Amino acid sequence: MSQVLWNLYLNAAQAMPGGGLLGTRGARQVGPDGEAWVALEISDTGPGIPSEAEGRLFEPFFTTKPDGTGLGLPIARRIVEEHGGTLTLGPGPAGGTLARIRLPLREARTDATDPGR
Repeated sequence: MSQVLWNLYLNAAQAMPGGGLLGTRGARQVGPDGEAWVALEISDTGPGIPSEAEGRLFEPFFTTKPDGTGLGLPIARRIVEEHGGTLTLGPGPAGGTLARIRLPLREARTDATDPGR
């Protein structure tokens, strides 16, 4: 997930070369089925998503940057989806771009038999 955040923050910073505001919000949400989620929003005050790029941002090798590879956002989305979540991009509330990550919230294992420890 650190790769996802790194990519989204880097894109936001590159969208505001002259400066701007970068915001992050997170919240725990519970759906009607009782399932818990963590929601994370990253916003910037850059120029926003060009109309010709809408719907193509997650296509491999599509980029709006002269030196971009077009792989950052597709990889970020794949990572989020592998964790059972979603990643969307759209216009921010005050202009710019808003990235939304939604991930299922799972209880952390704390016993000594947890192979991830």
